[in-house]
Amino acid sequence: MNGASPAIDFRRNAVEPRECLRAGWNLIKSQYWLFVGMTAVGVIVGSIVPLGILMGPMMCGLYLALFQTRRGQPIEFGVLFKGFDYFGDSVIATLIHMIPIVVIFVPSYILFYVGFFVMLTQQPGGEPDPGAMMGFFGVFAVFWLCLIVVLIVVSVVFTFAYPLIVDRRLSGIEAVKLSVKAALGNFWRLLGLLMMTGLMSFVGAIFCYVGAFLVMPISFAAIATAYEQVFGLGEFQPNLPPPPPTFADV
Repeated sequence: MNGASPAIDFRRNAVEPRECLRAGWNLIKSQYWLFVGMTAVGVIVGSIVPLGILMGPMMCGLYLALFQTRRGQPIEFGVLFKGFDYFGDSVIATLIHMIPIVVIFVPSYILFYVGFFVMLTQQPGGEPDPGAMMGFFGVFAVFWLCLIVVLIVVSVVFTFAYPLIVDRRLSGIEAVKLSVKAALGNFWRLLGLLMMTGLMSFVGAIFCYVGAFLVMPISFAAIATAYEQVFGLGEFQPNLPPPPPTFADV
């Protein structure tokens, strides 16, 4: 991929959450079960390796299929695995997304359990003080609420990273940087879209978790639509190897 990207314009306040869901459904409805299968396999394969190392290629393959469908090009299940053509940049983008979350959340869990243990051992007779317990859990409730807000913000600003890698052939770092800028320019509308898709997934998960896989393709298609509203869809660029070098006669 290109180490330095050309300037790419984006629209602010362009995301229309309800339109994204409607257009996303219209995008995939003629091949709905194909996208259900691709999404399910992509999520399962992407979850095999820690830190989502394989999730990046799987998401790139899924967005590649969505963009090809949007351009009216035929797709097949194997398009999902063409996401590995973007392996290096997708892994970089994934690590930029995941490592800060791990760095924040893992020490927080450790701090919680250490603090809880210390509080219990310092009580006379080993009996916990109800007031101290309530104060401890109250402080950590506020702390965890702040962490959840941070997680939501990180998820929002990362929304366009994989689509940019696939559609505009950006490097992982450049895709994340541009995704942050564009997402902040559409933050509240994009947050509304992610909350709507999150609610759909939650309702789907209630039905034996299988329902979540039935709504996930609509969620990804809605994000692809939001991407098009913000950036427009780039020209088709086949991911072909560079031509062999030519040698002039000496």
